[in-house]
Amino acid sequence: MIGAVRVWRTGLPSSVRVGAVLLGVLMVLAIVGPWVAQFPPNEPHYGDKLVAPNARYWLGTDQYGRDQFSRVLNGLRLSLLSAFMVLAGSATISLLVGLGAGLYGGGLDRAVSRVIDVVLAIPGLVLALAVVGLLGPGYLNLLLALVIASWAADARVARALTLEARTRPYVVAARVAGVSRPAIGVRHLLPAVLGPFLIVATLRLGGIVVALAGLSFLGLGVQMPEAELGAMLGDARRFLTAAPWLLIAPSVVILAMAAAANLIAEGLRDRRDGGGLA
Repeated sequence: MIGAVRVWRTGLPSSVRVGAVLLGVLMVLAIVGPWVAQFPPNEPHYGDKLVAPNARYWLGTDQYGRDQFSRVLNGLRLSLLSAFMVLAGSATISLLVGLGAGLYGGGLDRAVSRVIDVVLAIPGLVLALAVVGLLGPGYLNLLLALVIASWAADARVARALTLEARTRPYVVAARVAGVSRPAIGVRHLLPAVLGPFLIVATLRLGGIVVALAGLSFLGLGVQMPEAELGAMLGDARRFLTAAPWLLIAPSVVILAMAAAANLIAEGLRDRRDGGGLA
């Protein structure tokens, strides 16, 4: 325990510590939200439409009298879950594709590289919009679209890391000893590639948060009345002057999530570039 505290104080960049604290606060709010909020997020109070923040409604109410504080907490929980799901799905596909291409090489490597080039030639948001347009608006369709749009860049990184790791003496020795390629991939290449790859993949978390909010803002993700931060912003833009509190709180939370993710990722990258991470 003391060693962990010492590493926390001296072994991590300040940006990582700040980002981790901010992300931890957001996660705590997301988890305890149902017990902290006074009202259910989708419960209307038609006598209290567009009420400004007060002692009863801490962040005010929307055009249906729904408590904005409850909805922001619910949206925070859904947005965090969505971002981590997209990141996990994209990173898993990227790692498997890049590791396989780098491990086996030859025709498989060339084919994978061409597919990656084609996917990267299309802007990510345009590709995500095309996928959602094909599948239709919806929460799961949006998550799938973002996974499809974001895997290729990290797959290229995983492939490059695998090609570099293949030249290490212990990997060459395993190949000369007749160890099968799957075994080499699991025992030797995966541990060598995983750490740097996860740092690179984490850099995309902030972008995923913003992309989720942006596409939900356009009505392509969670459908109202379900509370999601981007969808809440899209629904509240009509009340910019009459009820600005409807846009301020979701915007601040989205910015906080993106900032936390970027601080952690940039700090880890700088630490690794400085030689502090294996």
